[in-house]
Amino acid sequence: MADLFSDAWMKTYMEEWNKEPELSDALAKINFSTNIGYGIVGDDKPRGIAVIENGKITSAGTYNGEELNWDLRAKEDSWNKWLEKGLGMASLGAAYVSGKLKFKTGDYTAMIKDPRMAGPFVKSFTVMGRVG
Repeated sequence: MADLFSDAWMKTYMEEWNKEPELSDALAKINFSTNIGYGIVGDDKPRGIAVIENGKITSAGTYNGEELNWDLRAKEDSWNKWLEKGLGMASLGAAYVSGKLKFKTGDYTAMIKDPRMAGPFVKSFTVMGRVG
């Protein structure tokens, strides 16, 4: 498997995201467009970025200083656990409250209160598990 959030990993994630209707189609219905950074707690910057336009990832790869609307961070072992086992709504809440999943940028509370975004967000962890 490619290194977590490396250029190759992010490109495979983009393919998996775009072919998952519970993610890309659901977000397209609300015209969801954003830039999401993914990284490791303690790093200066995220490792990878996904640029989303109307629910689909249009580009993904190594983060190179792009503006971010969301910057998600966790320890590498936490990411690996979530990729292996997935993450449900309850475990997502627990990960956030315990500080295992950090939102350096982005509003977790607003996102989780909107089922049109919360469901696809949880689904994104399942899709991450398909990479590799």
